[in-house]
Amino acid sequence: MRVLITDSVSEKGVDLLLEAGIEVDQKVGISEDEIVAIINRYDALIVRSQTKVTRKIIEAAGSLKVIGRAGVGVDNIDVQAATEKGIIVVNAPEGNTIAATEQTMALMLALSRHIPQAHASLVGGKWDRKTYKGVELKGKILGILGLGKIGSGVAKRALAFEMKVLAYDPYVSPEKAESMGVEMADLDTIFKEADFITVHLPLNKDTKYIIGAEEIAKMKPSVRIINVARGGVICEEALYEALKEGKIAGAAIDVWENEPCTDSPLQQLNNVVVTPHLGASTKEAQINVAIDVANEIITYAKGGKIKNAVNAPSLKPEAEEVLAPYMVLCQQLGSLISQTTSGNALSVDITYTGDIANYDVTFLTKHVLLGLLRTTLNSSVNEINAAFVAETRGLKVNETKSLDGDDYRNLVTVTVKTTAGELSVSGTVFSGDPKIIKYDGHTIDAVPEGHLLIIPHIDKPGIVGPVAMAIGENKINIAGMQVGRKSIGGDAVAVLRVDGRVPAAIVEKIAKVDGVKDVKYVHL
Repeated sequence: MRVLITDSVSEKGVDLLLEAGIEVDQKVGISEDEIVAIINRYDALIVRSQTKVTRKIIEAAGSLKVIGRAGVGVDNIDVQAATEKGIIVVNAPEGNTIAATEQTMALMLALSRHIPQAHASLVGGKWDRKTYKGVELKGKILGILGLGKIGSGVAKRALAFEMKVLAYDPYVSPEKAESMGVEMADLDTIFKEADFITVHLPLNKDTKYIIGAEEIAKMKPSVRIINVARGGVICEEALYEALKEGKIAGAAIDVWENEPCTDSPLQQLNNVVVTPHLGASTKEAQINVAIDVANEIITYAKGGKIKNAVNAPSLKPEAEEVLAPYMVLCQQLGSLISQTTSGNALSVDITYTGDIANYDVTFLTKHVLLGLLRTTLNSSVNEINAAFVAETRGLKVNETKSLDGDDYRNLVTVTVKTTAGELSVSGTVFSGDPKIIKYDGHTIDAVPEGHLLIIPHIDKPGIVGPVAMAIGENKINIAGMQVGRKSIGGDAVAVLRVDGRVPAAIVEKIAKVDGVKDVKYVHL
């Protein structure tokens, strides 16, 4: 494996890659065009925040499999373009948690006590104690937007300062917040009641300008705002106007909408504390994020499971334990259907029944699509881009969940409609092993692995013998056979598991047996 590094990262991370036998090229500061010219040689790319990994770079990357961001935010990476191409984007969300948390507290204290302004005044020869009278944190209300690792760390430290903490995070339960000593609140409540507001949200379409002129108008004149998250989460123009006109007391800004930024009007105001994106800039954090992203790439190189994939979220251990065998089943169901249907696929309906309906089944659906699409697209589709590839091919994907498992504790049913017809296959897991229990309405008990022959036929004597003879004449052993029928003398299906590939000539011979309606050779 060969890795390109285009931003400065700790040598400890580089050393880990080299010790794992991975070839590393460090070309710090090269331009987009320079990256485009060489990126096809590499399997992985590691950046920090300086390099912009654009669609142009990604489209030129014929061999790239992983993009590693030595840090948290990935707004400098075109994640959508990477996803479309099946490239995993990983980050290091925990390596700079303490650094960003402490930076938030440092800015909050500096803002409340006018420390930078007082320092500049004293250095300038003035002994001015009156101008820089501050406020205490004790007893104040802190509003935290985003209660992830950094937001939670800030809450913990704010409580130690005897602040009251309100938090907004749609993914955190009131019970979890209560266990932390935090009270959950909606945005309006925080905007109206908080004395300090700190933002710890990623930048996306939902959080862009989450604090703008309208939101600031709801705030106390004494409020102070801190942003150590991402530029663009707060509207800088609206913040500037409010600070200039004295509508709010102050702000501390570490991140900027356009970086590097040295000409923002916010930097000219005396009630603002500014820093040049130092949230992760500690010696410890830079070592940690480099080590974390290096370990992710090493894990990928060894065929292990990546923990921090941005465009392929990982399952919690307890969920993975339950769903892992169903991922295998789902991919086999998709592949089986793909190999036994004809025409262009129009839609796929996936029904999850039983206990598995309690879980996020996104991962299972991806594996159904992976099995369905990979048969025709080979390695160009993976679990990263399966949903995107399905969408671009006009394949409509529908999920249904039901807790009522009927005869089975868990059941996955995949129904695919094509221009030539419709096929439905159901499967479950027994003792950790996938099983097909229904094929086109016929009840069977088949193991979906290896070489299979799927033979729809009329239920009558004289079918099995000629089929077995045709297979045996080619010196192919039959490992097992399951037959399902709807009624005596009606439609039936046989599933034969054999020990080797069945040549097309044998498939054609079986298809000519009286009563056989169709024959499909499947390899899973």
